[in-house]
Amino acid sequence: MALDLQNSGLSDALVILGAAGLVIPAFARFKVSPVIGFILVGILVGPNALGSLVGEQRWLYYLTISDPESIEPFAEFGIILLLFSIGLELSLKRLWAMRGLVFGVGAAELIGSGLIIGVALHLLGQPWGGAIGLGLALALSSTALVLPIAGMTSAVGRGAFAMLLFEDVALVPIIFMLGALAPTADGEGWRGLTDVAIAGGITVAVLFVGGRLILPRMFAQAARTKSPELFLAASLLVVIVASLATAAAGLSPIVGALLAGLLIAETEYHGEVEAITAPFKGLALGVFLISVGMQLDLRLVARYWPELLAAIAGVMLVKTVVTFLLLRVSGARPGTAAETGVLMASPSETTLIVLGTATLAGLIQPSTAAFWTTVTAIGLTITPLLAKGGRVIARRIERRLGESADAPATGVAHGTVIVGFGRIGRTVADMLNAHEKPYLAIDADIDAANEARREGYNVQFGDVARSDMVDRLNLGHAKALIITMDDPVLSVQLTRRVRGWVPDLPIIVRARDSEHAALLYRAGATDAIPETLESSLQLSEAVLVDLGVAVGPVIASIHEKRDEMRQEIKNAAGIDREPRIRRVRAAGSPRGPA
Repeated sequence: MALDLQNSGLSDALVILGAAGLVIPAFARFKVSPVIGFILVGILVGPNALGSLVGEQRWLYYLTISDPESIEPFAEFGIILLLFSIGLELSLKRLWAMRGLVFGVGAAELIGSGLIIGVALHLLGQPWGGAIGLGLALALSSTALVLPIAGMTSAVGRGAFAMLLFEDVALVPIIFMLGALAPTADGEGWRGLTDVAIAGGITVAVLFVGGRLILPRMFAQAARTKSPELFLAASLLVVIVASLATAAAGLSPIVGALLAGLLIAETEYHGEVEAITAPFKGLALGVFLISVGMQLDLRLVARYWPELLAAIAGVMLVKTVVTFLLLRVSGARPGTAAETGVLMASPSETTLIVLGTATLAGLIQPSTAAFWTTVTAIGLTITPLLAKGGRVIARRIERRLGESADAPATGVAHGTVIVGFGRIGRTVADMLNAHEKPYLAIDADIDAANEARREGYNVQFGDVARSDMVDRLNLGHAKALIITMDDPVLSVQLTRRVRGWVPDLPIIVRARDSEHAALLYRAGATDAIPETLESSLQLSEAVLVDLGVAVGPVIASIHEKRDEMRQEIKNAAGIDREPRIRRVRAAGSPRGPA
């Protein structure tokens, strides 16, 4: 049976994957933000550019997307995955600690910016209902773009997240309020808002209680199978169920996604879940950005560019000033407040949702909605440029005031990383604890990790066979890496990979025998400890002591023999006598950013 590309949707998949696999790396090569790349692709292949020529040139069908609605579900799923990943980086304790910033600064920023923009539009002739709808829509900022740019560990990222979180929560009340303001509306709109608040509160409470009881057991079973596919399926199931539940209650599905992330962040599986879902989040976000580009009509831009420029500048000025002042009042430093204000200046992807609601309610005309949709799309496109501009402004303010720039936190609270927490890993951890040296242990056996954690060890579940999990260990900031797992092939691969990332990191590895130790030295291990070597030395030490030889000379001879046998292994591996770590440090090489 012949495959019909038109019916199967493979044409759209070809365009999207082609953008991700070809166009975006090209932009990255020239150090241009992928955000801009995806949006430009959306403009080029959308219905307002090449897509409009499909009727004349049929072959363009396979290189364009003529129906933007066909990819909207994928774009929405990208936003859901983004909010889920944000939740994974938080915790309920941290979120509770931010409640003042979220419901104080966040609420004031949305209401203040929306009020100023709305009053300005009313003075320009827009009726009050439409002015309120446009003001609130344009006051929203882009969660999808701002947080990946700012991160969650810097002062800018924390301030931006607090405001964005309030905006995401306020989205549904805004939509119901606009429905209540419709010319044909009666009291149903406000009653509906009350019903949603009650149903939403009950749904969130059920998800919270059920998640705390079910998620640890579900992910434990998935982890025992050691199947990445099953772990991924479980993660996506949690996101989808939570999103559908909040959507059914009348809330936004992104609220459910955020709650799902927060609940998983409270378990020991959050690192594994975040690593395994990251590629899907990036691709889905790319689909969303392509859909944004499709809404840009270049002919409309060319016709009304002075008005569009004035509108974009006015909206960004209001939001920048309001955000800056609120953050300064809350205690933020001038540079941080300025950078956050500039970064939050552009409209949001949710602006498009509010514009659509206001149009359906009859508060604004379709032509007005089209104009502000173009403003929003342009604003999203220039968000990476705003981020760079904000950093430049912040640095100038900090230099003028004589303050140091706010450095993002590394999030690293451990000095030594132990991979594998069996018998040997436990012994190493005991010795580090005895000398009050911090560590973090990683083990791919969920039952072993849980048992060790109950006994007080700092152990997390994770599979280092996946490079994305290794990335999350921040080994560029670690003091040492100790590999104790009983997998000779993986230990060599991991040693080689980490040595390439962090040239001067001490890497001490458990080896099965002298031949395995030689392979580890060639891969870049600082020290490789063969089990057979240590067993023979311990046996020799016990025999000599029992024969009456003094302990001091026995220990000295054991050390001498150990050094001699290690050097023989290094010679067999072709490694110089001087340890690699000392050579690199002597050369003054900085620690690499793994």
